[in-house]
Amino acid sequence: MNEDFLKYQAQTTPMPLAIEVSHAEGSYIYDTDGKAYLDFVAGVSACTLGHGNSKVSEAIKTQLDKYLHVMVYGEYIQKPAVELTKLLANHLPEPLEKTYLTNSGTEAIEGALKLAKRATGRSEIIAAEKAYHGNTMGSLSVMGFEERKQAFRPLLPDVRFIEFNNTSHLKHISKKTACVILETIQGGAGFIEPKKDYLRKVRERCTEVGALLILDEIQPGIGRTGKLFGFEHYNCIPDILVTGKGLGGGMPIGAFTASGKLMDLLMDNPKLGHITTFGGHPLIAAAAHATLKEVVEDNLMEGALRKEQLIRNRLKHPLIAEIRGRGLMLALMMPSSDIANTLIMECQNKGLILFWLLFEPKAVRITPPLTVSEEELIKGCNMILDTLEDIAPKSKI
Repeated sequence: MNEDFLKYQAQTTPMPLAIEVSHAEGSYIYDTDGKAYLDFVAGVSACTLGHGNSKVSEAIKTQLDKYLHVMVYGEYIQKPAVELTKLLANHLPEPLEKTYLTNSGTEAIEGALKLAKRATGRSEIIAAEKAYHGNTMGSLSVMGFEERKQAFRPLLPDVRFIEFNNTSHLKHISKKTACVILETIQGGAGFIEPKKDYLRKVRERCTEVGALLILDEIQPGIGRTGKLFGFEHYNCIPDILVTGKGLGGGMPIGAFTASGKLMDLLMDNPKLGHITTFGGHPLIAAAAHATLKEVVEDNLMEGALRKEQLIRNRLKHPLIAEIRGRGLMLALMMPSSDIANTLIMECQNKGLILFWLLFEPKAVRITPPLTVSEEELIKGCNMILDTLEDIAPKSKI
């Protein structure tokens, strides 16, 4: 299987981790040799309720027996998509009320950028340095990391970059600007939170000049930061909210939400302003509805904050410079990329899954399922501390 994996399936890096998965349950992934791996990554923040959640599985099985794809997006009334978008609206502040469901987060970003241009009639887009919003051409254009996109130029024109948390750069948002797109918490850059009312000030500047504010919650959303959506921490409501990853409960999904007035602009002039065949797929919408319902009804947000404190209290070691992030969206900052790499690989050997961030080589990702138990967190933290003790004599720190 390993040989076929490398020969027939396109790879994203020269050295994939290559765990051959047998099955997954709860907070664990099992390989074909029967080894159990405690999952502190959750499919990069996607498996909100862990693996094999019974309510998600039951929603999928129930829908499977009814119908799968029947028509391109937005033409037929399909209960799973309607229930999902209504539940989202019920838990979002005004004016965020109407949702367009897509196949992935990056497609939702594309739709949000198009909507902003359609609504304002402007072309300039302002994004943040070290931002990550996906890898399709529009999303790549607003990525603030030249090394990852220079091979694919030319990209979208009229894109400018500002420094996240630098309020002096807000003067660049002008009446030429269609939208400002920001991650609520910068993910690939190292789980950087907004500081000193930064998002509120961006919101005010956008309102002042008539630009739309797009907040990318593909990673922080769906309870991961201790609120249903990360922007709820920062006194800032976007014009367009983008989510994905954890919304699907392990199934592929994306979504962008705005006011009805804004979203209706995609219906006409031109018609089919944004279109997708499989977006809002009934099987995936059913899984997402079950996921969102359980996150809200079981108040997993409160648990994420409690579990954050447990992690912070236990993970104290000279090699951990700081712990960034909020809730169960955390990053351990190591003294060097070599130590980060060693920690990740040695923990995998011991049966704990950790992972990297895109642009910050000294960071180690901790984003377990929101359903992870405190006992499992303690077990994982102890494995990290034991590994750091093994690394410390060789680190010269």
